[in-house]
This record gives sequence, C-alpha cells and structure tokens, in this order.
Amino acid sequence: MSGRRNLIWLGLTPEPERELPATVAALRTAARRTARAPEEAAEAERRRVERLILHGTQRGWLRYLAEVTGLVTAVAGRDRPGDRRAALRAAEVVLDHHRMLIGLPGPGYDRTAADRSALERVVRTLRTAPPDGDRG
Repeated sequence: MSGRRNLIWLGLTPEPERELPATVAALRTAARRTARAPEEAAEAERRRVERLILHGTQRGWLRYLAEVTGLVTAVAGRDRPGDRRAALRAAEVVLDHHRMLIGLPGPGYDRTAADRSALERVVRTLRTAPPDGDRG
C-alpha cells in the first residue's frame, strides 16, 4: 500500500460528525457528574470528532464509534446515568453509519458486526421503554 491515506470512509454520511458531539457530550457529562458547561463539553467532543475525521483513520473512527456504542449500551442498560433520549439518538446515528459500511470496500462492515447487534438491541430497548423522565 502506498503512503496515501484511504479516505473512502469519510464519504458515508455527515450525521455522526454533526449529531454525535452534543449527544455524546451530554451522556459523558451525566456519567461523570461534572460541573462542565454543556456547551463546553459539546465543543470538546466536536474537536475530538474533527481531529478523528481530519487526521485519523477509519480504524480510529470505528474505535470512537465503538466507544459511543459502549456508552449508549450502558445508559440503555441503566448501568450508567444518562439521558435516554440522547442515548437513543446516538445509537440510531451510529447504527445507520455501521449499516452503510456494507457499501464500502474493506473490513469495516465485518468489524462492526457485534456493535451493530448491540445497537439494534439498544434502539429497540430505548424506543419501547416507557418515558420515565430518567436523566440519570
């Protein structure tokens, strides 16, 4: 392989980079119970996503999305405090992304099989859970 970076993975969809920073920041903040302002947390997460997209690799991006999957799975299972609506939105965004990987060359789709299964369960759980106003 040449020294050139494979960028095909960047063409999937803009939703993760647009929607994940705010939702993931909300989930992380709830879990850490920090005094950090929501805007500050969202901006830090946006910078992290931007670095991954501009300077990272598909493998690094998928690691980040696996981290998000773990976060939303913990919120859905009530192992971790967090806004269940934010967890649902993040799960939907990552699941859509992972499903689109089937159209790209390479092992991305196969690598995300376990996360897709987990996200499908999370989405079902969070969509059918009665609204309880639980934010943590």
